[in-house]
Amino acid sequence: MATSHGSTTSDSAVSTLKSEVPSIADEKSNNRQHGRQQIGADDETPLSVFLSTFKAARTQWVARQVIIMISLLFRLGVGLGQYSGFSDPPMHGDFEAQRHWMEIAYHLPMNEWYWYDLQYWGLDYPPLTAYHSWVMGAIGSKIKSSWFALDTSRGCENINLKSYMRITVIISELLIYIPAVSMFVRWTIKNQRLSPLHHSIASAAILLQPALILIDHGHFQYNAVMLGLSLLAITNILMDKLVVGSVFFVLSLCYKQMALYYSIPIFAYLLGICIFPRLNLSRFISLALSVLVTFALVFAPIILTSGGGLKGPYYQIVQILIRIFPFARGLWEDKVANIWCTLNTFVKLKVLYSADTLQRLSLVTTLVSVLPAFILLFLYPRKKALLWGVSASAWGFFLFSFQVHEKSVLLPLLPVTLQLAGDPGMNAQSYIYWINNIAVFSLWPLLKRDGLALQYFVISFLANWLMASFTKLPDSLLGKCTIILSYAGIVGLHAIEFLIEPPSQYPDLWVVANIILSFGCFAIFLLWNYIQLYRACRTPV
Repeated sequence: MATSHGSTTSDSAVSTLKSEVPSIADEKSNNRQHGRQQIGADDETPLSVFLSTFKAARTQWVARQVIIMISLLFRLGVGLGQYSGFSDPPMHGDFEAQRHWMEIAYHLPMNEWYWYDLQYWGLDYPPLTAYHSWVMGAIGSKIKSSWFALDTSRGCENINLKSYMRITVIISELLIYIPAVSMFVRWTIKNQRLSPLHHSIASAAILLQPALILIDHGHFQYNAVMLGLSLLAITNILMDKLVVGSVFFVLSLCYKQMALYYSIPIFAYLLGICIFPRLNLSRFISLALSVLVTFALVFAPIILTSGGGLKGPYYQIVQILIRIFPFARGLWEDKVANIWCTLNTFVKLKVLYSADTLQRLSLVTTLVSVLPAFILLFLYPRKKALLWGVSASAWGFFLFSFQVHEKSVLLPLLPVTLQLAGDPGMNAQSYIYWINNIAVFSLWPLLKRDGLALQYFVISFLANWLMASFTKLPDSLLGKCTIILSYAGIVGLHAIEFLIEPPSQYPDLWVVANIILSFGCFAIFLLWNYIQLYRACRTPV
């Protein structure tokens, strides 16, 4: 009798629980009715199945720490491989460039940083990168002075040095990029009233982005620092902390000049909210002062220690500008999936046109490509449109501007991937995952050259498997065909490259095919991106 009573009580509790908690099927149905689906809402995805154990928790803190640890494991795994320029004298690669900047920043006075032996990886980033290099060089020199000995340490490939350099990238991410992602996702979850579990899933989608992991922890760079500072700027602007956002954005510009990709839409948005719906002069002045003061503080140490003569303050500033904007290098140096390298496959641009003509053409096409983003965000400065505007501008710079490197695709990818933190809908999710995969594919020639083929395939597979992104397709037939055909092209090109050597007269044939396919996909995505920006701007607040 007691057993029967216990069974009845248990059945009643289960029945009550079922009535209070919506089923997964009901949740999916509700998402479909509203034309949207949060990432990971489908419990059949490996990541959501794993994180479902945290659903009952009152706080998602543990889940977030687990996601951070998983992302760190991905980074550590990639870091075990080779890096740019490994055993490739005399110049080696980006790893040696970063090490060399730590060497000169630590040993030389500031007024020598942008002048010293420019033929061997001369410093060509703004002062904040130099200060960061000084800190890393100072710490590393205390551990092992020979790693950063002036001149004699060039080309050092000590395994312990590699470990130290890899750790500096991870620590830099932990201090800047990962907190910035968490801050943005937390604001988005609160603003859109999404489930707490979505915070963990969205953070995973952003932190496990394959392209950034492969470039910073494989090829070797510190892009996450600049991206993190830019993200802190965007998040603070969205939180209406405009002065703080402006300061962070100037810091990102002072770390890497490529943050200029984001400058036009951010400027348009800030200018728009200073003018509409009514002129707010005090806001405009406070923003202008914050920008000027931040630039002044960043450049002050170099200017104040510049001395006189040809290395005085004026010449220091001119030299820094020359170094960070290398127009003399030409329209491009290596093959990259932008319009110029694609056109050059069919028409030899550098033969037909002078360098000055190509520079002007690049400037005009870049301005044309980003002008709609400026106009829309200036006239309709809405928070939900800001990320779409930033990504549209970054794609425009990447596809049309001067001296673009393949790694620069990380800039348009960040604001695009950040859309996953919100509730973009299944259609948007499919395009966002697709363009991330295309971007990773566009990096294949670089990663292959670095000896990172294994990392390329493993990280790409794991990231897509965790989010089940290959199964996500848009509703439209045109969108489905575009994504499926592009994936078929990627598989086909990889198969051909592994099975068939390119003709001797066309040794870069497979690289060129990669560029053409990637550029075509990027151009399509830019058009789709602008459609989303227009809709976000025109939709009533």
